[in-house]
Amino acid sequence: YADPKRRDVEFDTSDSVFLKVTPRCGVTRFGVKGKLAPRYIGPFEIAERIGPVAYRLNLPAQLGHVHNVFHVSILKKYMPDPSHVIQYVHVQIQKDASYEDQLVRLLARELKVFRNKEILLVKVL
Repeated sequence: YADPKRRDVEFDTSDSVFLKVTPRCGVTRFGVKGKLAPRYIGPFEIAERIGPVAYRLNLPAQLGHVHNVFHVSILKKYMPDPSHVIQYVHVQIQKDASYEDQLVRLLARELKVFRNKEILLVKVL
């Protein structure tokens, strides 16, 4: 069965798009852990269309080790708004397009004691 509300996504060359970042379990993204963390970085300009569902992006030198051809399902059209831009300069992206955020400062530490276990709660910046 087909989805009657499905729409084909197409981009033109020189359009700007966001790139979806692969989430990792337990990894802090851009200083925020969990479901409130941003899931897209960019915007990046589309260089060319490779096939019906693949696009080549103009990536900066910092992302040179990442393959620059992406499926349309991990691209999102950029609507110009300065608050949407995530700075990728501070992010170290691995070859599999994942990243890990570094600890800046330890703000608070608390030990929760339950009946049969203890959990250390740490607040980081």
